Amino acid sequence: MRLLLIVNSSASSVTARGKVVIQKALSADHDVTAVETSRRNHATRLALGAAKDGVDVVVVLGGDGTLNEAANGLVHTETALAALPGGSTNVFARTIGLPNDPIEATGALLDGLAHERIEKVGVGTVNGRAFLFHVGVGFDAAVVEQVERRSQLKRWVSHPLFVFSAFTTWMRHYDRAGSRFEVDGVPGAFTIVLNTNPYSYLGNRPLDLVPEATLDRGLACVHFRSLGLWPLLHAAGGALAGTDIRRQRGLDVRTDLDRVHIASERPFPYQVDGDYLGETTALDLRHEAGALRLVLPARESGG
Repeated sequence: MRLLLIVNSSASSVTARGKVVIQKALSADHDVTAVETSRRNHATRLALGAAKDGVDVVVVLGGDGTLNEAANGLVHTETALAALPGGSTNVFARTIGLPNDPIEATGALLDGLAHERIEKVGVGTVNGRAFLFHVGVGFDAAVVEQVERRSQLKRWVSHPLFVFSAFTTWMRHYDRAGSRFEVDGVPGAFTIVLNTNPYSYLGNRPLDLVPEATLDRGLACVHFRSLGLWPLLHAAGGALAGTDIRRQRGLDVRTDLDRVHIASERPFPYQVDGDYLGETTALDLRHEAGALRLVLPARESGG
């Protein structure tokens, strides 16, 4: 097969040695060209160019943001996407059963290619941009913005940094009373729309919000109507413990959705697959079944 290996050398888990080992392993059975990203959205252009050139698979060694960019270049094409974990959390790679170590994941990826495990899966779109696992709106996006302000620390203390940023954002960096919007007419202050589960990982522990959210079903929407500290902590604890959070008061959960509309008169922040994208007054989210060809591991491996 013809493979394009897209590498984000700035990603947290990418090393010079790792790049060499991975490219050599992929090249043993495939025709591999390696390129590096140099700016935001570069991976989208590289992936789109590969699809136009008839490349069979685009392999991404980087974080979830780089993977999202590549996916946006490959939706509705015949070129497949393959993930290798190179970031700090690697939500999507771990969700589909890849190990969290990029070298081990390369072996699982090669097994998947050997067994022709390339399947069409669904993606979400938000205002036309594809997302692989989730869109966070309101408080969640404000936390991601604070994490990105300290991006130099992500390589070393990514998960503690996220927890710290969540508390400081709730205390000081987010207007909990004024930052509100409506999700399909229901008011609230914090929403997550999922294409897959889990929402994220804290170390090796998945945060399971809606276990039935999978790549072959519609979107799931978790909508907090208020931003009280106890409801947030209770939901986070339930997600880590794997208990059903839907019994919680002030929380609306819907599944198998084709479309979600979010709007407000005041701008609100949002993030897509872990990347903060700024503020807007309206989001139109849709599910697109079978829009992306994805390489899956031949066997599941622990993350």
